[in-house]
Amino acid sequence: MKSLKNSSEAAEASDTSLAERALGRDAEAIRTIMRRYNRRLYRMARSILGNDTEAEDAVQNAYLKAFRGLGEFRAEASLGTWLTRIVINEALAIARNRKPGLEWSDGEQALSGGTVIPFPTATNVDPERAMAQSQIQVAVERAIDELPDAFRTVLVARVLEGMSLEETADLLHLRVETVKTRLHRARRLLRDAVERQIGPILLDAFPFAGRRCDRMTETVLSRLGISD
Repeated sequence: MKSLKNSSEAAEASDTSLAERALGRDAEAIRTIMRRYNRRLYRMARSILGNDTEAEDAVQNAYLKAFRGLGEFRAEASLGTWLTRIVINEALAIARNRKPGLEWSDGEQALSGGTVIPFPTATNVDPERAMAQSQIQVAVERAIDELPDAFRTVLVARVLEGMSLEETADLLHLRVETVKTRLHRARRLLRDAVERQIGPILLDAFPFAGRRCDRMTETVLSRLGISD
């Protein structure tokens, strides 16, 4: 089997090809698989555990289990789905050890855990706007943290990771109609929670202070020919 010699070649490889090469202990193939799925696996793990460190542990354990048992991968599901199932099982094992008796399917009554949504930021954003964006990100993350477990995980799968209804249902062992119902309720709860939290932040929308304010002031003074 020909080894992947560079990162660009690996990045263009299919999941099936990468899995075959990773089975042969091709380091570049393994790196590519991890780069391709790190975010998805981390988000799913954290949606169950609500803890950054535990989520990272779950992802690491999942990768170790997956790469050691890669011979069991039959491509009946996508590599991403196969890895996601493994990380969900790892996260649930950690959660059960932490909370004996926890039933993930009863998440409608549980209100712990969460996920992280990377907030898109533009380059060269001024400090005032960056602060406002940071506040909004915190508000959104806090609102997701407060979603019931079952709703939160469906939201992560469908909205953040863009999985189809069918893929989400298969991954979480749910009926498609159940996925639809939980997603609808998750969105409603999230919208209400975010609106409550960002109300005060909206008062500071479109900031024009600090360096931008000073720069504008000095520019106008200069164009008027006025100096101190």
